[in-house]
Amino acid sequence: MKPSHLALLAATFILSSSAQADLRLKDDTGQEVRLKAPAKRIVALAPHIAESLFAAGAGDKLVGTVEYSDYPPEAKKVPRVGGYSRVDLEAVAALKPDLVLAWESGNNMPQVSKLKALGLTVYVSQPNKMENVADQLERLGQLAGSEAVARPAAERFRQRLEALRKANAGKPKVRTFYQIWKTPLMTVGGPQIISDAITLCGGENVFGHLGKMAPTVSVEAVLEADPEAIIATGMGDAKPEWLKDWDKWTQMTAVKRNNLFHINPDIMQRHTPRILDGAEKLCAHLDVARSHRPAR
Repeated sequence: MKPSHLALLAATFILSSSAQADLRLKDDTGQEVRLKAPAKRIVALAPHIAESLFAAGAGDKLVGTVEYSDYPPEAKKVPRVGGYSRVDLEAVAALKPDLVLAWESGNNMPQVSKLKALGLTVYVSQPNKMENVADQLERLGQLAGSEAVARPAAERFRQRLEALRKANAGKPKVRTFYQIWKTPLMTVGGPQIISDAITLCGGENVFGHLGKMAPTVSVEAVLEADPEAIIATGMGDAKPEWLKDWDKWTQMTAVKRNNLFHINPDIMQRHTPRILDGAEKLCAHLDVARSHRPAR
């Protein structure tokens, strides 16, 4: 074979290998994200994304994240680039990431657009269903080249989710109000992943008809909805003081039957594998509410 032919063959091989190395994935907004090779320097713009990156076996690729990224403990050591709702664009750029992971409903999307304008590769995530957490793990594994860890982690999540689904199938519905905060009084709408968890547990989100992720509602609206159970979160494991504020509304079914419950927001309001820990507690609370029903 002539040297020129050898050179041509080598060039073809290199181009072919380069093409195969390209990663092309659509993010949750439908935008194609392309990488020449698995990312080695990643910035995560939400605590749950940083946590999921570790769960997907790629925590060692994380070079920047935001405030409240505290799980696993290794995440606390990662440099901060601001908060998830207000990112320091210069700090992100200074880290020279080859991939930025953003959260559609939690990040400031105009800021995310500016990161793209700076030439940074951005993947936007928005898991709204429980099963999407497993999908997210797999995609993070693809993006970071850690599929050997991410795929089994995703499969374990799916198996555990299915077991929880079967365990709660066919149970009587429990009308549920999920309270995120007191002032303003905030809950979860239909598209939010917590609403999906309520359904998984045989509950019915009394504000599931609302299209916003975290709508603000009035006390009057809650009283009119008359939930059978109230699930509240606050800060950490401690039961929020404002859960007691409902005690004065003695005609509400949840109060009459002593169905006021609390879940640590870290295991319920983050789109990570730990959301199954939160869902198990949620299902257990709704079982208690069912047990408090008067005998017929």
